[in-house]
Amino acid sequence: MSLPSGKFIMTASSDTTILIWNLKGQVLSTINTNQMNNIHATISPCSRFVASCGFTPDVKVWEVCFGKKGDFQEVVRAFELKGHSAAVHFFAFSNDSRRMVSVSKDGTWKLWDTDVEYKKQQDPYLLRTGRFEEASTMPCRLALSPDAQVLALASGSSIHLYNTRRGEKEECFEQVHGECITDLSFDITGRFLASCGDRAVRLFHNTPGHRAMVEEMQGLLKRASNESTRQRLQQQLSQAQEALKSLGALKK
Repeated sequence: MSLPSGKFIMTASSDTTILIWNLKGQVLSTINTNQMNNIHATISPCSRFVASCGFTPDVKVWEVCFGKKGDFQEVVRAFELKGHSAAVHFFAFSNDSRRMVSVSKDGTWKLWDTDVEYKKQQDPYLLRTGRFEEASTMPCRLALSPDAQVLALASGSSIHLYNTRRGEKEECFEQVHGECITDLSFDITGRFLASCGDRAVRLFHNTPGHRAMVEEMQGLLKRASNESTRQRLQQQLSQAQEALKSLGALKK
């Protein structure tokens, strides 16, 4: 996987090795995850972190440090997501890397606030824990919407969508592929969710995301202190309601 900023490439082996490379193919750093085996590894959208999960019940995150002139300096431990009681199947970052979500063989998913001062040893905050029993019996994949309002969980050939603020399941799409789903991803706007499997890619409207936007705007409107703010929030609320109406999903 290459970094969004184009400064380095990360590769992960099935053992406990993660390699950081420059674009000339030279190894900059070797990371030993100490997780018995690597199940999943990725680079954060903000281009600062690499992270991995494996046989252990945690997610480990490192910062890849570059100087002001773009020269590589070092890879240092940033923080860990601790709280699961069994191996972590998968994890994901929000678009701004301020939130992360993980799903474990213990049958739970967890939403984390990772906007912390990790250089001062501050740990991420657990925001929400939800149940996902399928995770205890089969591998899972997940995706977090760019605004971290919606979690998509895939097990087998089915997709489950959760409102992360309330921890409630809002949608379930069963047998959307003829084989196990191999990946999930929200588009950058958060309006759509894509899944792939059985040589096909399928696209879904993110209706829980529109509902979450409606809930958020209604709450902000109640606290708005000036007219210009109220008008802006009302416009955003109306847009979200219109989107739901066009999808036949507006609750009366």
